[in-house]
Amino acid sequence: MIHIYFGDGKGKTTAAAGLAARAAGHNMRVLFVQFLKTEASGERAALETLGSVTLAPCPLELKFTNEMDEREKQQAAVMFRSLFDHSVETALSRRYDMIVLDEIFDLINEGMLSESEVFEFIANAPSSLEIVMTGHNPRERFFEAADYVTEFKKIKHPYDRGVSGRIGIEY
Repeated sequence: MIHIYFGDGKGKTTAAAGLAARAAGHNMRVLFVQFLKTEASGERAALETLGSVTLAPCPLELKFTNEMDEREKQQAAVMFRSLFDHSVETALSRRYDMIVLDEIFDLINEGMLSESEVFEFIANAPSSLEIVMTGHNPRERFFEAADYVTEFKKIKHPYDRGVSGRIGIEY
């Protein structure tokens, strides 16, 4: 089945990581792929301890997309496209039970990955593969294809008061 966690509220990645942990607790094999994030995100350390979760590599350093110039965006796009292609191939060839594509919709929205490629993958994936996708503003066709759609809506957040992200809470 296909899961979508989206919106401007906090918790999308946390929900995906929680689902991955639950699946791992039942010996399901999970491929956890994060786009637009670094190795330093806290959920990685926790998931790393679970034997049936495979973490796709992330860059050690990465700017936010709004801080990147065009050359940096193009370089990031090449890197993330390669990560997507490799992850899809890995998920299919190793017979994973679940693949998490964290921030995949943001990658599409930034023009770093083709919407049609992602949709083709989910449309043609084996029915035994649970697909979890997160991010902002998914296109309507993803909602139509999904079995679970959960929207995270920000009502209030410390960012609104100028508080920076905190280790262990926001990342």
